[in-house]
Amino acid sequence: MIALDIISLVMFENTFNATTFITGCASIVGFWFIFVKCGIEGWWALIPFAREYKLAICAGREPEGRVLVFLNVLRLADNIGLLFLDPTTNLGLLYGVVSVLIMIPALIYDIRVKLGLIEVFNAKKIWIIPWSVVECVPALLWGLLKRYQPQWKVQDLKNIAADFFSGSKAKVLEQGLTVNLEERTATEFFKKKYLLRDIHMYIQPGHMVLLLGGSGAGKTTYLNAVNGYEKANAEIVMNGLNMYKNYKSMKYDIGFVPQLDLMRGSDSVIRTLMDAASLRLPKDFTKAERRARVDEVMKIFGLTPVMNNLVDKLSGGQRKRLSIAMEFISNPTLFILDEPDSGLDGVMARELFEQLRIIADQGKIIIVITHTPDRVIDLFDDVIVLAKDANRTGRLAFFGSIEEARTFFGKDRMEEIVKAVNRQEEGGEGRADEFILKYAEGLQNA
Repeated sequence: MIALDIISLVMFENTFNATTFITGCASIVGFWFIFVKCGIEGWWALIPFAREYKLAICAGREPEGRVLVFLNVLRLADNIGLLFLDPTTNLGLLYGVVSVLIMIPALIYDIRVKLGLIEVFNAKKIWIIPWSVVECVPALLWGLLKRYQPQWKVQDLKNIAADFFSGSKAKVLEQGLTVNLEERTATEFFKKKYLLRDIHMYIQPGHMVLLLGGSGAGKTTYLNAVNGYEKANAEIVMNGLNMYKNYKSMKYDIGFVPQLDLMRGSDSVIRTLMDAASLRLPKDFTKAERRARVDEVMKIFGLTPVMNNLVDKLSGGQRKRLSIAMEFISNPTLFILDEPDSGLDGVMARELFEQLRIIADQGKIIIVITHTPDRVIDLFDDVIVLAKDANRTGRLAFFGSIEEARTFFGKDRMEEIVKAVNRQEEGGEGRADEFILKYAEGLQNA
């Protein structure tokens, strides 16, 4: 942040502020040696904006660094505009307000980067105060004193994900779901970003699977890749058919229930399900056949007594069952549910998951995301654990039975497993890479 003030002084100010110039130069010297310690060429400290980005990489906060650079560029552009405007005019006042609005998020992202650097150097969080107030002092101390050393180098972060590749694909079988996902990428800040990598598994028919992972671990991205909504560099095979190659004919063989339903409150239960039947059942179904399927589904989910009730008049549990019933109309082989128990108390959630267990026992594959898994964990067969590696890429930290997961992580509760793989700044233990490597090595040795 001080570097931005130096640029303004050198290029645009009429008076020379020696104090700001000296402290800015001191920060640059400190950053030079910090970069060297972290495995980055020190001369990057001389380049405005790139310096902040490289510091974010050292801190393991590259996404925050990109935002910070963008905000600092906006700040500089705004400062340039202020030089040519009378601050007493409306336009000058507007530029002043914009400057403050940009400065606030820039300070927030700068603090995030510095907190990441504090974590990398294994220092106490109290260091955020000098880093925020007198940046040059901690920069010089951490850069010049041997006692301050990073726990890892940037090169280690770059290679850590590649070293963890399992190198083994799941065998494609005629029945069940096979997922061989090499990578799912996106382009951000003019560079390729890996959202998911190296996820391979085979899920047997009749299994109910829990999908675990902290915020940003890639759970939704993974599900969208599996159901074909957002294709990845992957081979997704269900019952011997490639999902991506046969998506049009298979899309109704997958049921997806989002966390928030899109039902019209003014429609009745029967009207809602009949509309779903018209959309999801084959066109050659007669009206009588559609009604028969709707009656069957209402019976399965206990909705027959309220079939004529308006959606808005349903209880929370009834509404959840209706949203699931809509997707179950087409009798899908793969059923995916995103927090179906959200907003339900323990009793209603239990009843809902028991119903899902009955469906799974009919030979269906059910994958569920829930933030309260331990209250119904006895109903699940397997668990998928996704975690962010050091590059913040979603990786497979575990796939197997519930008991195997407890042994693998040394945790009794599923919520404790999520805490173990979450980053420390997210309230976790920061052990994601440890378990990603452990699982990958286990596959290699199997």
